[in-house]
Amino acid sequence: MNPMGNSTKVTFPNACQLMRWHFKPMGFEATMDAPRSMIVRLFDRASGETVIAIAGIPCSTVMTTGEVAHIIQAVEDELESFVPPQAWRVLA
Repeated sequence: MNPMGNSTKVTFPNACQLMRWHFKPMGFEATMDAPRSMIVRLFDRASGETVIAIAGIPCSTVMTTGEVAHIIQAVEDELESFVPPQAWRVLA
């Protein structure tokens, strides 16, 4: 994901943009629900229907791209545990 290494830092809004690009064509929203955690929602862009929402994901206002990659992996792991792999391929 990161050609510059894991030490590049991004702000929370920029981290969210990286995650939006990663999960496209699904919709992606994230908000900080506490100083060190966030809520993520993946949704179908056409219908607006939520595919998965996850609360309590560790984050900060400034993260390394490696931390962003860990968040992406955590969301993908959760998604795979709730959505059968065949269905996920249709969404992705």
